[in-house]
Amino acid sequence: MIERAGPLVLYAFVLALTGCDAMGGDDRLETALEFPLPDRPLTEESFSEFSTEDARDERGEAVKVMDLAEISPGMTVADIGAGEGYYTVRLAERVGETGRVLAQDIDRGALDRLGSRVERERLENISIKLGEPDDPQLPVDSFDRIFIVHVYHEVTEPYAFLWRLWPALSEGGEIIIVEAERPIGQRGIPHALLFCEFEAVGYHLLEFTEKPDIEGYFARFERGSSRTEPANIEVCASTGA
Repeated sequence: MIERAGPLVLYAFVLALTGCDAMGGDDRLETALEFPLPDRPLTEESFSEFSTEDARDERGEAVKVMDLAEISPGMTVADIGAGEGYYTVRLAERVGETGRVLAQDIDRGALDRLGSRVERERLENISIKLGEPDDPQLPVDSFDRIFIVHVYHEVTEPYAFLWRLWPALSEGGEIIIVEAERPIGQRGIPHALLFCEFEAVGYHLLEFTEKPDIEGYFARFERGSSRTEPANIEVCASTGA
């Protein structure tokens, strides 16, 4: 069961319980302090479920997700948490010469390796951007789709991150999520908690589909009528998740 608690009350309650150690505590980025902490444990390090890109392609993962997201030639797409580029290169092929893909990650080493791949494979419609844990650092009014695939559960500042992601969508743009339906802290996130966190910032759910063939579920969101001000964000309590 996912419940909402008042932003200031729950924020103070979480800090009292944890001694300021939960979700970063004193180690939080200064730029995130105006936003509440999430009431959920987070995966401490990045983990890939997939041994090789070939294994993922054998399941047709990228094709299925791109089809569900209605990716077509000429689109501009951001790949958040791109890593070494599994989705980036396949999105680049799908959007074609008239489209663009921006690969973003907070791991500079992974982006360096992706940059070498882009150069080696001469993928001229791909650009690369280093982001921050609380800010994807994306250009305003730029993307028809923003992909966050098996990455959202690792976002340590979800409310700040989603709030700052909002302006990057173009008119009619959508955020595409693929996640595993697992308990929080176990390399996944229950879909009800995901929905709640997006809605807390002002997003609207467009579609939700369970997809065992991609080892998770598919969801897509659009911007709602207004973005919630940071001080008014109601934290989603993860009781029972």
